[in-house]
Amino acid sequence: MEGAEVQVRCPVCLRELPGALINSHLDRCLQAADGEAQRSCSPPSKRPRLASAQPGGEAEGQPVEARPEAAPVFSLFNKGQSPGAPGRRSGAGRGDAAEKPEEGGGPTLRGASVAQRLEGQPLADRLRPDTLRDYVGQERVLGAHTLLRSLLESHEIPSLILWGPPGCGKTTLAHIIANSSKKKGMRFVTLSATSAKTNDVRDVISQAQNEKRLFKRKTILFIDEIHRFNKSQQLFLLPSHTQDTFLPHVECGTVTLIGATTENPSFQVNAALLSRCRVIVLEKLSVEAMEAILLRAVKSLGVQVLGQGNQHSSSATGSSKESSELPVYVEEKALSTLAYLCDGDARTGLNGLQLAVQARLAAGKTTLLSFTEGCSVNGVLITEEHVKEGLQRSHILYDRAGEEHYNCISALHKSMRGSDENASLYWLARMLEGGEDPLYVARRLVRFASEDIGLADPLALTQAVAAYQGCHFIGMPECEVILAQCVVYFARAPKSIEVYRAYGNVKECLRMHTGPLPPVPLHLRNAPTRLMKDLGYGKGYKYNPMYKEPVEQDYLPEELKGTDFFKERRT
Repeated sequence: MEGAEVQVRCPVCLRELPGALINSHLDRCLQAADGEAQRSCSPPSKRPRLASAQPGGEAEGQPVEARPEAAPVFSLFNKGQSPGAPGRRSGAGRGDAAEKPEEGGGPTLRGASVAQRLEGQPLADRLRPDTLRDYVGQERVLGAHTLLRSLLESHEIPSLILWGPPGCGKTTLAHIIANSSKKKGMRFVTLSATSAKTNDVRDVISQAQNEKRLFKRKTILFIDEIHRFNKSQQLFLLPSHTQDTFLPHVECGTVTLIGATTENPSFQVNAALLSRCRVIVLEKLSVEAMEAILLRAVKSLGVQVLGQGNQHSSSATGSSKESSELPVYVEEKALSTLAYLCDGDARTGLNGLQLAVQARLAAGKTTLLSFTEGCSVNGVLITEEHVKEGLQRSHILYDRAGEEHYNCISALHKSMRGSDENASLYWLARMLEGGEDPLYVARRLVRFASEDIGLADPLALTQAVAAYQGCHFIGMPECEVILAQCVVYFARAPKSIEVYRAYGNVKECLRMHTGPLPPVPLHLRNAPTRLMKDLGYGKGYKYNPMYKEPVEQDYLPEELKGTDFFKERRT
């Protein structure tokens, strides 16, 4: 009929309304449907639809007009609901149960046992924070009012090289930057230098150029283990390849580069690339930071912490099925010990905690716990011994080919020079227990014997050579005591750099000499032929053993006559 207002059916409640009112009605209807979906485990419109599918046709009390005719309609407006699983949140990597973040405690799985929460994703990866607020440690570079934190919070992200030991938070910081950048519409691409090829980098840069030209969209490229481009990837062995791949695009802003490395960037990253990035030095996590991370982990698992005031009796064996349903407890001292043993490596600490909990649950042993309130309860208890058993020994940070290698040998050298036998033994053990080649240490000791001890104890060189031969004969671990003996001997020995300094003066004299070097005096030259004798070679030389009295004879060239290299001055 002409002039009649067009009626439009609401896709949610299926009511017919005038077209002018449909938009406002649809907003209210969707809000009401969302609220109802949150109060119920399943969408309210699913019951009539399922009922209508039963033999017998219409659901009781429901008019034909109210039945949904198109099944997919409701799911379009409720993307959080899955038709096959009512009340379940969508999203990759969430598992069968929904994750609910807790204040300061990390994500937990509702209704799941501790064993179920430990399955699948490693604990270190599951607890990776998403915001700077939850980031623990590195207060020196990421604390309040620091330059880097201000830049990250304002989303002005410069090109960065994150340098630090394993488990200090380099990848986590990149993960936080990724979450923040995606919310601001920036692209974040992750590559690993251990597996990436030149074509992978070129593809990312090509896409970044298109995004910048067409959509004015920035691209952040995160490269983990960036030093490996120069070490293991043959296409990046030459500095020119690295330069051709990165430099122009980093400099002009096509990509913002964030690299993570455990190696010293001064040695492992191309100098031209390094000058275009800001190096952020991350340190090993403190014991306090590690304890905070471990407490956050046990809270996310639903494990209760027992303080010093709690007591427990000897353990009794029970079935693993029963123990998995019982509460799990961990001693406060066990967490403190784990924080010390992991040596500032959060990944090692979390993996050690996960291993200890899983081992106790698998063993199926329960413990009768007596609390100060007088009540007793059965539960699974993780003690300090269980943590130590999982780690076996302290996690020692040492890289035979990296900066820590040079740091430790320098500390050993200086400790022996300073006659500190305790420190000398400590740095020796740090190197050997970290996997250092004992022959390398022995070679350095041979050098030390002449450089720092010298003529103050001529037997030191004999000790060093004997130590090298002993290490070569029997190897590790038997040769460690040989090196320890030599190190203590050198620390206690008198020191003299007389020869070392004199030889340095000679080298300096040679470098500073102007013009041609002076010739060897004729009387010092050997004369094996008649011609050489005729030329005056060896003429006037005095053979010292033939004289009973001291022989006055010059052995230096005329230009250096009277030079005393041991006194560092000319007489």
